[in-house]
Amino acid sequence: MPRPALSLSVVGAGFPNKTGPGRRFEIELCSPGEPVELIPEPRNPADPLAVAVFSARGVQIGYLTAERCGLIGSIIREGREVRAIFQGKTSYGAMIRTAFDGEEPNLPTSRAVGVPSNADDDFWPDYIPLDE
Repeated sequence: MPRPALSLSVVGAGFPNKTGPGRRFEIELCSPGEPVELIPEPRNPADPLAVAVFSARGVQIGYLTAERCGLIGSIIREGREVRAIFQGKTSYGAMIRTAFDGEEPNLPTSRAVGVPSNADDDFWPDYIPLDE
């Protein structure tokens, strides 16, 4: 059974790349749904489990968080297929969507603001006017 798709945070956007455009600039060029590449960095002096994230243009946009890079890196090292797409930009960097073992990642559907995720189709929040 394939592992379920995950949305993952990409951090480190404020750090410069060694060459080419900056990470935040590159994130601005990314479109939701475009492929990104995940590359483990076992020789990274700060974290040997680090997994770098590169845009479709081959420019680094950051790293997976420390909480997720061990899991994702081990899946990649096992030779299992990991596919990833850009999901969106965030204040700290970006979000990507990953799928495993031949599955295609899909962008998650967005929910209406104020509607609980377990809401029935018949649920409509009451309008509450702002105090003047």
